[in-house]
This record gives sequence, structure tokens and C-alpha cells, in this order.
Amino acid sequence: MKDQTLKRIGKMLVPYLPYILLSLLCAAVTVILTLEIPILTGRGIDCIVGVHQVDFDGLIVVIRTMSAVIFLTALFQWLMNRINNYITYSLTMELRQAAFSKLLHLPVAHVDGHSHGDYVSRIISDADSFSDGLLLGFSQLFTGVLTILGTIVFMLRINVQISLVVIVLTPISLLVAKFISSRTYRMFKQQAMDRGDLTELASERIEQQKLVRAFHYTDVTKEAFTRKNDALRESSLKATFYSSLTNPSTRFVNSLIYGVVCYFGATIVMGGGITVGQLSSFLGYASQYSKPFNEITGVITEMQNAIACAARLFELMDAEAELETIDASLPQPIQGRMSIQDVAFSYVPDQPLLRGLNLEVQPGQKIAIVGPTGAGKTTMINLLMRFYDVDAGAICIDGININHISREELRRQFGMVLQETWLQEGTILENLRMAKPDATLEEVVEACKASHAHSFIKKLPNGYETYLGGDGGSLSQGQKQLLCIARVMLNLPPMLILDEATSSIDTRTEMKIQEAFARMMEGRTTFVVAHRLSTIVNSDIILYMEHGQVLEQGSHEALLQKNGRYAALYYSQFKI
Repeated sequence: MKDQTLKRIGKMLVPYLPYILLSLLCAAVTVILTLEIPILTGRGIDCIVGVHQVDFDGLIVVIRTMSAVIFLTALFQWLMNRINNYITYSLTMELRQAAFSKLLHLPVAHVDGHSHGDYVSRIISDADSFSDGLLLGFSQLFTGVLTILGTIVFMLRINVQISLVVIVLTPISLLVAKFISSRTYRMFKQQAMDRGDLTELASERIEQQKLVRAFHYTDVTKEAFTRKNDALRESSLKATFYSSLTNPSTRFVNSLIYGVVCYFGATIVMGGGITVGQLSSFLGYASQYSKPFNEITGVITEMQNAIACAARLFELMDAEAELETIDASLPQPIQGRMSIQDVAFSYVPDQPLLRGLNLEVQPGQKIAIVGPTGAGKTTMINLLMRFYDVDAGAICIDGININHISREELRRQFGMVLQETWLQEGTILENLRMAKPDATLEEVVEACKASHAHSFIKKLPNGYETYLGGDGGSLSQGQKQLLCIARVMLNLPPMLILDEATSSIDTRTEMKIQEAFARMMEGRTTFVVAHRLSTIVNSDIILYMEHGQVLEQGSHEALLQKNGRYAALYYSQFKI
């Protein structure tokens, strides 16, 4: 799993290869210039022979050279950081975009089966953690490796014997770092999962704040949050604790190496093998040689977290998208004739819901679907829109099986007004024009007048330019539903689906809306899901459903004469 994730990250970095090579070049120049500093420092020390024995001319040259080297080092380091930032955040943007695009094309069943908070955690938090680890890798890994190689070359130029001591002892710190980091990946993955669970809970409870308080669910919510927060704390502590062992362990080993180098170096200086300035340069290199190992071990720790987060993003990106088998198109203009033939469907394989559903709908007919909760009314709408696909049987429009046409083409033929409203951040005008982007203001106003939304819109501070926050902001549920009805009226498709479309509207306004609906439904095949039976008595066909089956079918008068389940439901609402 880890190796596959690394390979995949590598493939995604291929388009950025020129920038990576440029970053490597900047890193190489930065390292070379940095390694010149100890040499220049040693020369400066050797210019000071003793009291009143200072080579000021030589010292001034050293200082000037050192100043130029420091300036160039800072310049190339700044350029390297700019390049690394571009690579990292561009790649992270692509990952987020790919993950979010995949989310938009996942089957509704997949989205319904996973927590929405976990999706948010993957796309936002995990992507951030990945970018942090990747940036640290580019910023410190390149320079760290090059610094190690460069210091080896410079140390060998000064003294081979001491260099060999450093080179032989250093792998000890690498073995310590590898031992610790190999055990942190699993802990960081658990931390990412716990973070997703906590995000899911927090997102859900914040969205349902009114319900939480109305049902006195605050204490239970606090307990649930505390449990998940504790789990995240425990996994974070473990991951951080074990990863934090790496740096002090390697620092301890490197300090021992530095002490050994000091001892051997002092011995060689006393024997006249090297000068004090050269020993000073060598000790500077020994310190620079061990420092990258500490940085690299820190990078490795962060990379474990980054890889774990990337794996969660790739898991989302690899989820199976909706399959399209497009070998037919609907005739234009469509008539709206619909045939439902022996349809069977279930959300859970061993729990059948719809069984043997049959229905013939003529163009322009109004079909009402009624029945108790859980009867399959909304499920039938989901199948018509292909939010879910049938397990058996077929649904045809004008003789064409809807499984043979694209979902996009199918959904363009339907206008939907649901019980749950959806409005995005933006002005009222922008929300209404979602149905018809090129609609004129006059067309929008006419649609709002027809849906009886115009009167309350004009009372708002900025009218149609009033800015709405998320999910409609401060508008009432009824006002939001009127806007959704107006949005459908703005661009009337040949078929309509009304699922409890007036459930949040007062009775007086509902009477006006029903008149508008009557004009809107004229000549259009319409499916209506309703609990208030007064709204569907004029339907051409009424389907009474229970347990996924149509038990009664016919007009309002015919079903009342039958005196069956529909009649019992109707009289329960209207008979005193």
C-alpha cells in the first residue's frame, strides 16, 4: 500500500520534472556556497597568527568573499523555496481537484454510504497534511542529501583519516532513524482516520444544531465528541511521541561522533598534520555533516504522515464512478410517455424494497404517489432520475430504456422541486439563473410572480440582488421553497417531479401555488409525491404503495369507490 502510494506520487510529479531539476540545481549551488563558509572561516583564523601578528589584508579579502558567498547563498535559497512552493501547492491543488471531481461523479449510493464529514476531512485536512509533508521533503531532503555528499568531499580534502572516522560512524544514526520511522506510518494513518471521524461528527452536529437543542441532545453530543476527540488525542500522541524519538536519538549519536572527531583532530593538530584553522573548518563540516541527518529524519517522519494522507485521497479518487452505457438518445422533442416494466430494487441486497413494479404513463399525465413512510415513494423518484439504477426490469421514456442514455441527458428532461431545498451562496438572481443562465431579468421576475415569490423578494433590502448565505441564509423554509419552485418555472422541462414541493408553505400560499403548478404541469408528464391528499385529487393516476409494491392504482374517484387502503388514508385526513 505504502509503496504503491509512493509510486503514484512519483508519477504525478513527472510533469514538474523541469522545476524539480531547477530546484536541485539551486539546492546544489546553495550547498556548495554554504560549504565554502567553513573554508573561509578557517582561512580567516589562520590569518591571525598571534598577538600583533594579524594579516589584515588577507582577512579583509576573506571577509569580502564571505559576504558575497552569504548573499548568493540567500538568493539561491530563496529561489529554491519559491520553486518548491510552486511544485507542492500546484500538486496539492491537482489532488484536491481530482478528488472533488471524482466525488461529483461517484454513485449516489456511494455518497449515501459514507459520512460527509470524512469526505471533507480527506479533501481539506488530508490534502493540507500532504502538502506540508511534501514541501518539507522538497525544502530539506534535497539540500540535506547534497550537504552530506558535499561535506564528505570537503572533509576528504582536509584530512582523509578523520573523514573516514566520521563516514564510518554516521550510519549508526541512520539505522536508529529507520527503525523508528518504519513504525510511525501505521500510527499516522490511524491519526488521519480519527481526524476524519471527528470532522464527520462535528460537521453533522453543527448542521443539525436546532435538532440537537430541541431534543436536549447536547449532553449526548458532548459525550460523543469527547470520545472521538480522546481517540484523536491518543492516536496523535502515539504518532507524535514515536516520531519525536527520531530527532533526539540521532542528535545523541551525532554528538558522540562530533566528540570523537574533536579528539582525533586535536591529536593531529598537535602532531602538526593540520593547522588550527583547518581543524576549525573540519569541525564545521562535521557539524554540517550530521545536521542533515537530523533534518532528514524529521522529513521522513512528516513524509509518513503525508503518505498516509495521500493514500486516503487516492482511495477516494480510485472509488468506482458511475458507469455510463450510452447507445441511444431520447427523441426530440420528447412526448413524455413512460413505461415501468417489472422493476425490482433494493438498497441492501438481502432487503428487497421494490418488487414487480409496473406502470404505463401517457404523455402529459399527472401521476401521484402516496403511501406510508418507507413505502418506496422517494425510491421510485430516485430510480426515475437514475440516482440509483434498477436491479431488474426497465424504465423507458418514449420507448427508450433510460439505462441506455446518459444521466445528463435524462436529468435535463426533468424539473425537480423537493421537500429539501438547496440554495448556494450568492444573490437570489444567481440562484434562480442556475436553471437558465441566459435568462433575462424579466423572465426571472415572471417566474417568481408565477410562484408567488416576487412579493417577498421585493421586500428584501436589495431585491433580486440580495445576497444569500449558505443554504439560503436567513430566509424561512417556505421562502426558500418558493425560490426553488421559481427556479423550475424559469426553465420548464418536458417532465416534472414534485416531492412534497409545498410541505413548508402555508395553506393560503399553497392554494396559489397549486394554481401555478396546474399551469406548469399542463401538457407535461408529472410525478407528485404528497402526504396532503388534497393536493393530488385531480391526478390522472394515483398509486398507493406499501412495502415497495403498488397495492392500488387508479383515479381518485375510482379508488374511493373501491373503498380500499387509499380510501382509508383519504378519509383519515378529511372525515371527522
